Amino acid sequence: MTDYPKPPFASQQQAVPGDQSKMEPYPDCGENSYKGSGRLANKIALITGADSGIGRAVAIAFAREGADVAISYLDEHEDAKETARWVEEAGRQCILLPGDLAQKEQCSAIVNETVGKFGRIDVLVNNAAFQMTHKTLEEISDEEWVRTFDVNVHAMFRICKAALPHMKPGGSIINTSSVNSDMPNATLVPYAATKGAIANFTAGFAQMVAERGIRVNSVAPGPIWTPLIVSTMPDDQVKEFGKQTPLGRPGQPVEVAPIYVLLASDEASYISGSRYGVTGGKPIL
Repeated sequence: MTDYPKPPFASQQQAVPGDQSKMEPYPDCGENSYKGSGRLANKIALITGADSGIGRAVAIAFAREGADVAISYLDEHEDAKETARWVEEAGRQCILLPGDLAQKEQCSAIVNETVGKFGRIDVLVNNAAFQMTHKTLEEISDEEWVRTFDVNVHAMFRICKAALPHMKPGGSIINTSSVNSDMPNATLVPYAATKGAIANFTAGFAQMVAERGIRVNSVAPGPIWTPLIVSTMPDDQVKEFGKQTPLGRPGQPVEVAPIYVLLASDEASYISGSRYGVTGGKPIL
């Protein structure tokens, strides 16, 4: 399917972190379209930010490919329950792990709970993210700058460190970067800086753990139609979101999920230290 919605979109400001059920058009996370083929049979996946958007699409795809899924999220309980419903409808087990990843203890807690339930972690997806839009540097508080790095970068580091002892050779770590990692939006300076850090961390970390047989890659999406957009961007940007891409529209979460499936699968056994763009034609260089 390629007949996805194009801008302009309706005015729909939401409070952070956003509620997917209230978005118009409703994001396509593959609920009624993604078909699995056993590529992740019996793997155990921990996915952060998996209540909605890209994280939900990845959780649904992983489940339909045969994986059990642990879903980490902040406090969007209804969205998370909906994701869990789709995972369980695929015949896979799912646990919900609410909590703030800006807190160091929560990063180790989600790993411990996943291992306590499933015994190991085969695939780790660091996808949770925080962003806000600002026109000037003066508008950005120290607290917001620190929180952006806490959620987007420090949590990734802490979760990777906690998960490594529970991952065996063949394991896969996938970090969500962004098209902003090398094409930073001037209104998203803190967010863009963290996404550049994620891409760099991934490339170095992949070399560090290669001898353990663990692969590390990053995905650089954007622009993708998720609750993060309607809860952190002004109406004028939401209305025209995605129009600037060569394809003339934002991507849907379901369009990002297949690259995560590939990188999580044994088919990607010689792919590590790389970054993959899903950007509607905007180049990643």
